[in-house]
Amino acid sequence: MSEEEPKKVVKKVIKKIVKKVVKKVVAPAGAAPSAGGLKANIGGGGPVIDFSRANIEWSAEDKSQIKHLNASIDGIMAEISKGVVGQLKTVRLTIVSLLSQGHCLLMGVPGLGKTLLVSSIAKGLSLDFKRVQFTPDLMPSDITGTEVIQENKTTGAREFRFLEGPIFTNLMLADEINRTPPKTQASLLEAMQEKQVTVGGVRRTLDKPFFVLATQNPVEQEGTYPLPEAQLDRFMFQLNVGYPTLEEERTILAMTTTGYRADIQSVLDKKEILEYQRLVRMVHIYEPEQDFILNIVRSTRSSEEGVPDFIKNYVSWGAGPRACQYLVIGAKAVAILGGRSEVILEDVIEVCHAVLCHRVAVNFAAESEGLTSEKIVDQLIDYVKGL
Repeated sequence: MSEEEPKKVVKKVIKKIVKKVVKKVVAPAGAAPSAGGLKANIGGGGPVIDFSRANIEWSAEDKSQIKHLNASIDGIMAEISKGVVGQLKTVRLTIVSLLSQGHCLLMGVPGLGKTLLVSSIAKGLSLDFKRVQFTPDLMPSDITGTEVIQENKTTGAREFRFLEGPIFTNLMLADEINRTPPKTQASLLEAMQEKQVTVGGVRRTLDKPFFVLATQNPVEQEGTYPLPEAQLDRFMFQLNVGYPTLEEERTILAMTTTGYRADIQSVLDKKEILEYQRLVRMVHIYEPEQDFILNIVRSTRSSEEGVPDFIKNYVSWGAGPRACQYLVIGAKAVAILGGRSEVILEDVIEVCHAVLCHRVAVNFAAESEGLTSEKIVDQLIDYVKGL
């Protein structure tokens, strides 16, 4: 028997299994196959989801909730602006990330109000908030919690009692996350991805919604531990917090050198946020927007055929499939904020830089010519628009 014959047998078995699965899922007994939903891709080895025609019926209540969120977003921004001057784009994209069930990495030099921004968002959205200052001696148990031996006053027996760490909250600020060793950084991985932590062999589910906002100082790198690519990729957005304008800085002086106290009122509660997170997944995204997302992400990979020359010349490696996922879900959240149940191209473009910039690594040739990942993404958007 040649080496190819077993492979052919395996392929035939797989095709038979796929046909049965697709037949059951697409056309259940007693029901006619729908125009959308699942469709077979036998040549590709399995069924694929045609989510551009997802059979989701929007109820009148769902539509009214979208209108309510659209009307509330101005109120949310107004309340947060009581404590935070400027940074409107950063605030908006942070809310987009929260509704998308993602996490954010804030990049900016000290003193730009990143901590104030996070605490103001927590107040405006009625979320529990905790802050952890990451230091070189911080241990994983300082974040997740630990078990202590406690004596039972009734029986006198000693028993273990779990003390929750600061990660048991709704919104956690990981301040200067690159100041702590990789072991402690990695303790966030399970929490960010699985929304749970494991301590002493016991899995403990985190409260919903759960949202991590980490900060980094991009200037001072001495004595720091840069985030590995695997953890960097866990962050849906990287948001660059820039310097304020002249008028914004004047307002900051007036607010911080007087007796001004920001009285931020909550606009949404946890229950409403969880409901909006559910609605985000129901938003329709059609083929043109899907193609734009797939083309722009695949065009970041210098090893792919047909990518533009500036990618081959200036990019070391590009974005993975998670970038596609985050572009889709981020665009859906932007659509919800706009009071729409369908994604348009402008929704995708709004989140492109936040999703792609920290997933596109430029090489030495790009750095020598002053090309950053932001400029590369700008060129990519123009390139893919012209396809």
